[in-house]
Amino acid sequence: MISSMTGYAVKTRDIERGTLQLELKSVNSRYLDFHFRISEELRSLEMPLRELLAARLSRGKVECRLSFNATASRGDQLELNGDLLASLKSLNQRVRDEMPEARPLSVNDVLRWPGMFGDQSIDFATFSAPVLALAREVLDEFAASRGREGEKLAAMIVDRVNAMRDIVRRVAPRIPEAQAVYTDKLRQRLTEALGNASDERILQEIAVFATRIDVAEEISRLNTHLDEVERVLKQGGASGKRLDFLMQELNREANTLGSKSAITEVSQASMDLKLLIEQMREQIQNLE
Repeated sequence: MISSMTGYAVKTRDIERGTLQLELKSVNSRYLDFHFRISEELRSLEMPLRELLAARLSRGKVECRLSFNATASRGDQLELNGDLLASLKSLNQRVRDEMPEARPLSVNDVLRWPGMFGDQSIDFATFSAPVLALAREVLDEFAASRGREGEKLAAMIVDRVNAMRDIVRRVAPRIPEAQAVYTDKLRQRLTEALGNASDERILQEIAVFATRIDVAEEISRLNTHLDEVERVLKQGGASGKRLDFLMQELNREANTLGSKSAITEVSQASMDLKLLIEQMREQIQNLE
C-alpha cells in the first residue's frame, strides 16, 4: 500500500483508575521525526512507544499525545481521614486566633487536601500493557488513514502518467518527418552558401544538426521512467523518495526534449510534460 505522510487517529481506553487517551497525527517531513507530549507520570513509556511507532512508520513528522484522566472507581467508598481532618480543624483555628483577618478553610479546601481520602496514589508502573495495547489500536487506525490518503495520491499520479503517455504518443510520430524537413532546409541553405551539395563540410554539418535534434533517446527514456513510476506505485511501501528521484529524471528528459525541439509541437509537448511532472512532484512530497 502507498501511504501518505498525513494522518490522524485518536482512541481512549477505560482502565481501573481512569481513562487513557492516545492521539497520533502527522504531516510531511523529509525524515521520520517524533514529538511526544506525555505527562510526567507516563514518561517512562516514551521509549516503548517510540519503538512501536518506528517499526511501522518510515517518514513524516509524527506527534504522539498520551494522557491519563484519573477518576474514582464506582465501587470506591470514600471515607474522610478523621485524624487529618481534626488536625486541619485545630490548625485552622490556631491560624484564625493569630490572624483573625485570614480566610478560613473552605469545604473544597478540606476535600482537596492531600491524603484526606486515604491513599489515593496510582501505580503508573502497571500502565505499560494497557498503553501499548491502546497504541497498537491507534497505530492501526492511523496507518489506515494514511493508506486511504495514499491511494488518492497514487490515483492522481497515475492519471498524470497516462496524460504524459498520451502527449508522447501524439508527438512522437511527427518528429521524424519534422527532422527530415529541417534537414532538407539546412542542406539547401548550406548549398546556397557553399555552392556544392556534396561538399564534405555540408554533410558534416547536416550530420551534426541531425544529431542535435534527434530526440529518440529522450522519448525512450521518458517511457522507461513512466514505466518505473507505475511499477513503484504498484509495488507500494515507502516509495516517496524513489518517486521523487524519478520526477527529477523525467524533468531532465522533458527539458532536453524542449532544447532539441525542431517543431512547435515538440516545444509545446515539453512544456506540457513539465507541468504534469510538477503536479506529480507536489503530491509525491506527501508520500511516505
